[in-house]
Amino acid sequence: MKQLSLRGFDPDLEKRIRDLARKEGISLNQASLRLLRKGAGMEGTGGASQTVGDSLDHLIGTWSPEDSDAFLESIEPVEQIDPSFWK
Repeated sequence: MKQLSLRGFDPDLEKRIRDLARKEGISLNQASLRLLRKGAGMEGTGGASQTVGDSLDHLIGTWSPEDSDAFLESIEPVEQIDPSFWK
């Protein structure tokens, strides 16, 4: 079956689909399919999910440009390639 139309989404379910789509940067259709597959036990079971998790999501977008610059400057030494490791 290539297409199936669903109607009667309650506000909570619609919000969940929209939130997932926004969070993952995917379409509403893809978010709906992902939730249907998960609900049907076809995905995310037994710890085999590809999802990293959302425990750090509250930190997204909290750095100022100055914070970001300071961080990138502080990790600069560890980003240097040591040529002796590649001989």
